[in-house]
Amino acid sequence: MSSVQTPLSPPQTACWIVTDGNAGMENQCLGLAEALGVRPIVKRIRVRAPWNWLPPRLGALGNPLRRLDPAGDALDPPWPELLIATGRKTVAVTAAIRRISNKTVAVQIQNPHFPSSAFDLIVAPRHDGLNGGNIICTAGALHRVTRARLDKAAEEFRAGLAHLPRPLFAVLIGGPNKVYRMNPSVIERLCAGLRHLTSVARCSFAVTPSRRTGEANITALRQGLKEVPHILWEGQGANPYFGFLGLADAVVVTADSVNMISEAAATGKPVFVFDLPGGSAKFRAFHAGMRESGAVRPFVPDEILPLESWTPPEIDDTAMVVRAVRRLLIIRNH
Repeated sequence: MSSVQTPLSPPQTACWIVTDGNAGMENQCLGLAEALGVRPIVKRIRVRAPWNWLPPRLGALGNPLRRLDPAGDALDPPWPELLIATGRKTVAVTAAIRRISNKTVAVQIQNPHFPSSAFDLIVAPRHDGLNGGNIICTAGALHRVTRARLDKAAEEFRAGLAHLPRPLFAVLIGGPNKVYRMNPSVIERLCAGLRHLTSVARCSFAVTPSRRTGEANITALRQGLKEVPHILWEGQGANPYFGFLGLADAVVVTADSVNMISEAAATGKPVFVFDLPGGSAKFRAFHAGMRESGAVRPFVPDEILPLESWTPPEIDDTAMVVRAVRRLLIIRNH
């Protein structure tokens, strides 16, 4: 994680971020744009049926720009100098804009399942197994975690957490997805582990669920942690996510989110991953890579303390991607 974020591209560089509105994916694009020092215009598109159901290779036939639903943001010239996109529905339009413009640097984040020659740069996680001259493979996901952002958020939330004993664990809760299951019994297993930590040492927890967590699981968190020092954010007021990361001595994060694990690992603090029922080959490869790098460890309550026994490396691929994008912009402008 950078201690100082230095703009590497002129702020006036015309930049679009194109997404389908998925917040987690959009944050990856924003993280790259912020690290570059550009001020992006965010375009959240919708694609008309049946094209929104088709794989990118079929969606690219003809002119994909004509299939955009007017309920989403328009993609009209003048075209940007830099286009950062992510998500299956953006692949065909990103490739089309690059082709039509002939000047736009097109960066596609995540595996596009599309010929790499259609983009200037593809940024994909290592566990996707991509390779090529214009492909950068990252340990995890790009993100918006910087030292300055964490320090600022920590000051904002410091007073609200001052009563909690140390060490303080930020607990990041995801939710069920296509491959992982989360229900109240799983949450109770997590809470039992957290309660065990408080029996070993006087510690506390700053807990933040996500949009996917669900009310039943939040209720289970509330019940399971009622006897231990903690604060549980339930969606009211300012989002404390970065504040909790900035103030925490260590992080516990559920296994279902590459984004949250990548953000936690970028802090350079001890990160413990709580396993969930389910999984997939890609997730297993991601988790194995993060463990082998020394950035994370499994959540095993008896093996967590003392925290001082482990100084993990900061895992942050953003600077590498920024250098590559900057080179492309320089080449395109000369």
